[in-house]
Amino acid sequence: MKRTDITALFPEIEKEKLDRIMELNGADINAARAEQDQLREQLAAAQNELKALKDKPADNGMAAQLQAVTDELTALKLANSLRELRERVSKETGVPASLLTAESEEACKAQAESIKAYAKDAQPAGYPRIPDGGEVHGTAGASATRDKFADWMQENFPAK
Repeated sequence: MKRTDITALFPEIEKEKLDRIMELNGADINAARAEQDQLREQLAAAQNELKALKDKPADNGMAAQLQAVTDELTALKLANSLRELRERVSKETGVPASLLTAESEEACKAQAESIKAYAKDAQPAGYPRIPDGGEVHGTAGASATRDKFADWMQENFPAK
């Protein structure tokens, strides 16, 4: 604020009061300027430090670790996308995803069709059904296997 602005607003103001107002106003402005100068110095120091870090050659150990982490992340992303692809083809074809090893959708579908064809051709006719439960019939006086086992248990582990 200028002296002329104050005298225009308050024409009857005394010179001592005007000087005091200007002094207080100047103190606020000077404090703000000092704070601004301090912030400028901090900014300059931070910019110099950043420039020094950019100019400094990278630490090879950190670069190697960064490359290792990047490679691991890439491998995990690839493994995840392959798993999702195989699960999708598994749902479409009915072949378990654990049997699929191809790395493209077309190859997975072809592999699934091959597995389905093999499973259809290799499926055994089945085991014969034994209606009697495995008991021996037609032997002169021989008892069933389960009776023989029960007798053996009684001989070797008698009830107390």
